[in-house]
Amino acid sequence: MLIRSLTLTILLAFAGPLFAAADSDSPLDIDKGRARPLIVITSSTVDSEWLRLKKSLEDPANKQGVSDRNIRVYTVLNMSGQLDGKDLGQQDTMALIRALKLGAGALPKVILVGKDGEKKLESSGDDTKTVDLKKIFDTIDALPAAEKEMTATVVTAPTATEPAPAKGAKGAKPAKPAKPAKPPEQPDD
Repeated sequence: MLIRSLTLTILLAFAGPLFAAADSDSPLDIDKGRARPLIVITSSTVDSEWLRLKKSLEDPANKQGVSDRNIRVYTVLNMSGQLDGKDLGQQDTMALIRALKLGAGALPKVILVGKDGEKKLESSGDDTKTVDLKKIFDTIDALPAAEKEMTATVVTAPTATEPAPAKGAKGAKPAKPAKPAKPPEQPDD
């Protein structure tokens, strides 16, 4: 009996961190360093604030501004999640809500997250009436230049490749592979 208890304890000691790591698979982690998530949470698909924001997002002039600022729109409408109009699975929707660390509530929420993963704009309830796309654009435009350049450093990071061995070298040692470049540091917003 003691051996079984000891075996179970060791198994849980090793498996516990693995289960905890699986809970942090938020869709926001994918966007970190690449895009700015805009999250809209409402309890109804006919919420007036959501409909107003949706109409402004569909405007062609605003679509260009959204793509220029690398904004990805997440919506959670009546516990059903979407990313840029495409359905998220239930697990991804719940992971998104857990990652935002939101309490329970029926009030509509609008949250803008920066490329560093920090909340840049957050409004709830009646404050969402003052949030429009112009205010979101102004918030992004006011961010430090370091965050605006973050996408360029992430995308253009050099990759290490091994050189091909020379054709005429029979007994020659292969060259050492180059060390990979250090990833760029993520600046604070």
